[in-house]
Amino acid sequence: MTGQVILVLGATGSTGRRVAELLRAGGRPVRAASRSGRTRFDWSDPATWEAAVSGAKALYLMAPDGTPVDPAFVSLAVRGGVERIVLLSSGAIEAMGDERLQAAECTVRGSGAAWTILRPSWFDQNFDEGFFQPAIMAGELLVPVGDVGQGFVDAGDIAAVAAAALTSDGLEGRSYELTGPRSLPFGEAVEIIGRRIGREVRYLGGDEDYIAANGFSDESIRAAKAFAALRALGDQPVSEAVRRVTGRPPKSFETYVEEAAASGAWRSENHRTRRS
Repeated sequence: MTGQVILVLGATGSTGRRVAELLRAGGRPVRAASRSGRTRFDWSDPATWEAAVSGAKALYLMAPDGTPVDPAFVSLAVRGGVERIVLLSSGAIEAMGDERLQAAECTVRGSGAAWTILRPSWFDQNFDEGFFQPAIMAGELLVPVGDVGQGFVDAGDIAAVAAAALTSDGLEGRSYELTGPRSLPFGEAVEIIGRRIGREVRYLGGDEDYIAANGFSDESIRAAKAFAALRALGDQPVSEAVRRVTGRPPKSFETYVEEAAASGAWRSENHRTRRS
């Protein structure tokens, strides 16, 4: 794949920007696409698709949460010359009834291109870059999965596996469950963060807490059922996929927290500045 353009979707996001950085560091030509980037790509605007994919031979494929991967785009990409697709999916999508990602996986498998599917656990970066960040800053996180261990995985490790799959042979036709080096409950995760930043962060992990906070709408009830299904799976097994693909162990949650805290991720003044 040396010298051939690799299209990276979501190139300003947690994994996409890291994938693009790794590819560039390896001397690969990258086309970084996003809704606001130099190469514009918007799932809701098919007029942006052809220019983004034109001339690309490999594709890092992802869609924001709640946005389906449109089969028409995948077909367009393959007709245009894309020979390899790496899809960012998620773990436990069958148990949680995630029809969006199940459909995306089916689309990629039937695309005619060589494919690799990544099924990561919760991103470490959800706590400082993503949707858990406001809760951490407020001192209370609500995720109704009880004390079940989760395989929190660093976005840098996900990106490293993706970059390898985009540029190396031998990883095609496989799905990789991606986790960190150990399974730990959300309560322990927020305790590690709180201890490092010197603030108490409470964890609420029950269905009753979730319903009390979100009401009895159809959406909140569906979400509670999905979380209950995840909880019923028990502690998530640890995967060796990061080590096997990259040749190094995945980053520990403690190391992630130390690095994020040292960068000022949870300093109140930093988040006031970002919002202003």
